[in-house]
Amino acid sequence: MLSPRFRKLLDYLRPHWRSAALGILALLIVNIVSVYIPLLIQDGLNELQATFRMERLIYYSTVVLGLASVMWVVRMVSRIQLFGVGRQVEYDLKQRIFNHLLTLEPGYFAVNTPGDLISRATSDVDNIRRLLGFAVLSLVNLIFAYAFTLPAMFGISVPLTLAAIAVYPGILVLVNLFSHRLRTQQLGVQEETSGLSDLIQEDMSGMALIKIYAQEENERRAFRRLNRELLEANLHLSKTQNTLFPLLRGLASLSQLAILALGTGAIAAGTLQVGGFVALLLFAQNLVFPTALLGFTITAYQRGEVSIDRLEAILSTEAKIQDPPQAIALPRNQVKGWLMAQNLTFSYPNADHPALDNLQFTIQPGETVAIVGSIGSGKSTLANALTHLLEIEPGQLFLDGYDITQLRLSDLRGAIAYVPQESFLFSTTIKNNIRYGDPSSDQTDVELAAKQAQIHTEILNFPQQYKTIVGERGITLSGGQRQRTALARALLVDAPVLILDDALSSVDNQTATQILQNLSEGTQRKTVIFISHQLSAAATADRILVLDQGRIVQAGTHAQLFAQPGLYQTLWERHQLEQVQNLA
Repeated sequence: MLSPRFRKLLDYLRPHWRSAALGILALLIVNIVSVYIPLLIQDGLNELQATFRMERLIYYSTVVLGLASVMWVVRMVSRIQLFGVGRQVEYDLKQRIFNHLLTLEPGYFAVNTPGDLISRATSDVDNIRRLLGFAVLSLVNLIFAYAFTLPAMFGISVPLTLAAIAVYPGILVLVNLFSHRLRTQQLGVQEETSGLSDLIQEDMSGMALIKIYAQEENERRAFRRLNRELLEANLHLSKTQNTLFPLLRGLASLSQLAILALGTGAIAAGTLQVGGFVALLLFAQNLVFPTALLGFTITAYQRGEVSIDRLEAILSTEAKIQDPPQAIALPRNQVKGWLMAQNLTFSYPNADHPALDNLQFTIQPGETVAIVGSIGSGKSTLANALTHLLEIEPGQLFLDGYDITQLRLSDLRGAIAYVPQESFLFSTTIKNNIRYGDPSSDQTDVELAAKQAQIHTEILNFPQQYKTIVGERGITLSGGQRQRTALARALLVDAPVLILDDALSSVDNQTATQILQNLSEGTQRKTVIFISHQLSAAATADRILVLDQGRIVQAGTHAQLFAQPGLYQTLWERHQLEQVQNLA
């Protein structure tokens, strides 16, 4: 019965079975020829020993040279085909992993670090490539070599052949003794590599923070520790490999020594001809190389086994949020922007209390609603629920009367433009960042969105203007510029619903208020959900919802809420005090 890992290997190989079959066929031809050549040499030596004729010597030499040339060409074909299969599988796996990662919800990446995922998508895929290239080539070659060579050797001399292969059970014992240790040590190396990749990726992203707090020496120590652990894991693996491989090579070479020791006596006794003796030596030599490579093959297999498990851990993870079987299509041009929540409840795993607790609200098309509350009151959770980035229960959230859990995800997210708290920008031009949601947008559309986001004038002051490279995560821009660039990106797609999750926290109150007023004007108003701690801007909204510990505790206009004792009044007074202190 095939092991699960071996079945996975067959699955990886299946699309490229023709190339694999051609490579194996070429190896078959190589091994047939490699057996025929010593037999031909045997016949030639026996014939020339009896009657030496130069034309027969030339004949045998020419035939052997021709067969060796054919074998060389066919061997190259086998290597090209089988190594090519490894490269094709490498390409397929990287594409599958990347495509699969794009289907997973953000929560998955909060648990699985980028460095570990990158390590799996690179070094682990590379290990599988070696397994399906080098290891398959070596293993198939070993099988063919024994299948064709041993019968030919037995045909020449059974006692000498038995003496030559007597060492091979010892090889199998060695392989069995070392296999578990190699697998465990290889897993350790790959896990340490992932940890080091994590640290490098994290430090490169947070380099400014490292320098601000002068923590270079701490980061050096952390890197040195992880690097040392990786070195020790590699040294343990190398020690095991460097113990096993010479032992395998030495045992394989003993077969030739056995033929040399016993073959001369057989020739003297007349039970073996010189041609047969030379052929046995050549056959033994044919077996030494593939047998000695068994150690490398085992290492490649152990690495591949570990890597299969690590890759399948990604590929077997099912997206918690995906299109339902009978997903409802909702074209963007038909969306009005009416939002409704009915007993909306959501809890994070292992949380003591719900992040959202029986929320009830209705937001009319074109209405601007501000959501305010203390930190941890559930505002961002609500934003993520509205865009179905969280796994919420059916029958709780509705867009235009449709349950959002039943809508096609691409349609739902096409109808809602969402600017999260962290204004993530790609390391490309400002223009490309703004038109990320619609890469075909022209310069006029990009500039219009930038003007609406109050960033156009500042972009024109940059040396390269809209062609300015913003650096990784937009590091060359200020916090307010990053936020307004992200807002322009959301405005460009012109979705009916716009959610701003504290997306203007780095923008001054006056600019934030102006942006919000711009969004609330015009004949084609968007439904705007403005989550913010900037109460001056929130006060201009049509309606305000006040959240506290996952519940809506107040709702109304600024004037209504300010006039009644409660959380909003407390937040407003605190906000006004902060404004006075900032002016002082």
